[in-house]
Amino acid sequence: MELADEIAARRAGTGDPRALVGEFRRAAVLVPVTDGGLTTAVYGGVRWIYAFTDEAALARFALARTAMPDQPRGYESVLGARLLDTVVPSLDRPAGVAVNVADADGAMLFPPARGIVPDAVAVDAEPGLAGQAVR
Repeated sequence: MELADEIAARRAGTGDPRALVGEFRRAAVLVPVTDGGLTTAVYGGVRWIYAFTDEAALARFALARTAMPDQPRGYESVLGARLLDTVVPSLDRPAGVAVNVADADGAMLFPPARGIVPDAVAVDAEPGLAGQAVR
């Protein structure tokens, strides 16, 4: 199943969370870039990296952020595993990935939790293993 299908199944209550994470790790997602860096936002003490399953989902996000329809949008194609295993641990606070955030029925969060990100940066890891706690 493709990532968007796994997200739909999980949102419908029929998907397997482990299959969803596995599909995200294997998927190449589109990550918008701004001034040479990945586009992120901080919410609830977590830095969320924006990622999209396709160009149409990325365009809906850009339009929702008042971008002009004909304005070029820079993005990188990145494997989900690289975001979770390399990018998330390199950030300045607990971080996760927010997929297709402009799609009310298709969005999915991959929070900084064990089984998603490395235990060393998971906020629910055993004391002494987590990099930082969410405040």
